[in-house]
Amino acid sequence: MAFGINRRELSRWKHQIDQGEIAFLTHYWLDDRFPESKSVTKVGCSDLAKLAAWGNKYGLQKEWIHVRKDGYSHFDLIGKRQIEILQSENIPYMLK
Repeated sequence: MAFGINRRELSRWKHQIDQGEIAFLTHYWLDDRFPESKSVTKVGCSDLAKLAAWGNKYGLQKEWIHVRKDGYSHFDLIGKRQIEILQSENIPYMLK
């Protein structure tokens, strides 16, 4: 279950994806499969080759991309790796 983002943040993420940019969206998230994680970062791009190349820098496999029919395909980052990647990308991680 996702929560903690507003329509403006979601629209900005989608716009960046539509422009072929690597876009980041972090929000609170609860999933019983990952009880230690309280947030997820979705990293998306409309150019799947570009997204796969970005993920490869961090050891993410292209098979892990959530390919979506609506065009908002993305990687999901959670846990320690999420924070490490956000820090490497100079993106503040402010969720607790």
